[in-house]
Amino acid sequence: MTELCREFGVTLRALRFYEDKGLLSPRRINGTRVYTRRDRARLALILRAKAIGSSLSEIKHYLDLYGDHGEGRAQQLNFVISRTDAAIAELEAKRAHIDATLAELRLINQTCRAQLDARKRGAKAAA
Repeated sequence: MTELCREFGVTLRALRFYEDKGLLSPRRINGTRVYTRRDRARLALILRAKAIGSSLSEIKHYLDLYGDHGEGRAQQLNFVISRTDAAIAELEAKRAHIDATLAELRLINQTCRAQLDARKRGAKAAA
């Protein structure tokens, strides 16, 4: 378990949490958790999905779609397409807002600089 933690940069608590949520289900041999390649792949997917903002319920839904033998792979792909389309649209809207805010801030900054320069020139002319 500690090896898996080191490999993926997660804590023991996180692994247990993912188990409790049904995202991971390692085999147990004499009370010891044994993580298979499938568990490692699932953990990699969990961490990647979390990194892009997916909730644990979305991640569980995605993993559950796979089925026992991959019969739900097309459903998984459709789910990912839908989720990423929504995330892209949301981020593009945020970027547009950020771009508009930056433009406004630049305008304010330029206006203030111009006013300050005009004051400096006026003070020099009066002196």
